[in-house]
Amino acid sequence: MPKLILKPWAANVEEASGGRIKIEHFDAMSLGGRPPELLGQARDGVVDLAMTVAGYTPGLFPRTEVFELPFMMTNPVATSAAYWQKVNTDWSSNEYKDVQVLGAWVHGPGQIHSKDGVNSLEDMKGLTLRGPTRIINNLLGELGAEPVGMPLPAIPEALSKGVVKGTVIPWEVTTAIRLSELVGNHTEFSGDEAFYTSAIILVMNRINITHFRTICAQFWMRNLVRNYQNSRHKLCGIWTLVRKIAQDAGNTITVLDDAEVARWKAAAEPVVDHRSPTWMHRASMARV
Repeated sequence: MPKLILKPWAANVEEASGGRIKIEHFDAMSLGGRPPELLGQARDGVVDLAMTVAGYTPGLFPRTEVFELPFMMTNPVATSAAYWQKVNTDWSSNEYKDVQVLGAWVHGPGQIHSKDGVNSLEDMKGLTLRGPTRIINNLLGELGAEPVGMPLPAIPEALSKGVVKGTVIPWEVTTAIRLSELVGNHTEFSGDEAFYTSAIILVMNRINITHFRTICAQFWMRNLVRNYQNSRHKLCGIWTLVRKIAQDAGNTITVLDDAEVARWKAAAEPVVDHRSPTWMHRASMARV
């Protein structure tokens, strides 16, 4: 994300502004604080911009959680476009009223990465797994695992110290934390519906954003589609490359077949039912 999206986007903004805007990058929370505080930092003007997983702040974005429901996403680009549309219409006056959202998208299909391997639903029983948000932690719990909520940067230490025996993240971010060196097994899911995805946002405080937002809207989704995910929800170039890194490391990649995935879907249904006000249930049944 930083290499293919954020930094090219920042360069485009600087050029389009004729040099009037300069964007400085501070990676890995180097300005201080914790990941759940990023939205507050942007809202309060501690930083001008922040990118974060919406669910890192539990309960703050309940409408957004519909996009994280299990086995719903079939196309990450279409789902990102739907999320962006909701942010720009219904949710700008409630869910995101305290910040200006410059970009809203979802990541690629979430996978399970573990030390001992997950080859069936039974292997989830009692397994300590890191999860990013409350919806996904609820999902892991329904499947029999013991979820441990934590942001991405905490995963390596948690795996090294045995706090968790695995994690769920998409392929595209595994290299950022050198995951293939920390676990030896990766579990994928057959079929078109992703195990899960997470909603991600780029936000800005609400000062002097009109020109800035116009530049962003013109550039953001175009580059997201081209560089980050393809429109058919198959492994695009970056997923293929990262997946190969795990294979070259001698790791085992298991793909659960359709019959096994059907068992996981059935076990995950309480997560959908629990998050089912009428509008959310209709959205989940639409299978974006």
